[in-house]
Amino acid sequence: MARAGLTTERLVRAGAELADEVGFDQVTVSALARRFDVKVASLYSHLKSSHDLRTRIALLALEELADRAAEALAGRAGRDALTAFANVYRDYAREHPGRYAAARFRLAPETAAVSAGGRHAQMTRAILRGYDLTEPDQTHAVRLLGSVFHGYVSLEAAGGFSHSAPDSQESWTWILDRLDALLRNWPANADTRPS
Repeated sequence: MARAGLTTERLVRAGAELADEVGFDQVTVSALARRFDVKVASLYSHLKSSHDLRTRIALLALEELADRAAEALAGRAGRDALTAFANVYRDYAREHPGRYAAARFRLAPETAAVSAGGRHAQMTRAILRGYDLTEPDQTHAVRLLGSVFHGYVSLEAAGGFSHSAPDSQESWTWILDRLDALLRNWPANADTRPS
């Protein structure tokens, strides 16, 4: 029988907090049981496995990020929207490093299809419509922005920019300015494949 007061939601939130403290890869049902000072078996009425726990943390992180992004984007367009959106990811990664890692956890296709991941893609495409990008360029640009945002945030979190000038914030602003310029001046029929 499950311990009174333990619910799936409470366990997932505690798992997300644990991820922020010790790293997403270290989150297991056993570690969570230790946190609540209960036997591992008592958690299996709420969670199927450590993979199930990680999946649920990933879904929570995607939802939290999507909610923050939607709030940040309200009423914004162009560079203002691009910057607000990028800053949501960077700020979330700084505040919740384990959850940020969880948001990149590979989900089963059927789980991904019903996750908040789709909201992230829709918001990115909404930003790009403000730059008049159409397909297939819009998909390329979605991938470019995701690569830049996540790559920069990951390198920054690993301390990759802490050893030299200029400071990381200055580079971040410079990069967002250049992305905005690129998107505003995206060449028509930007298919650059060699003939």
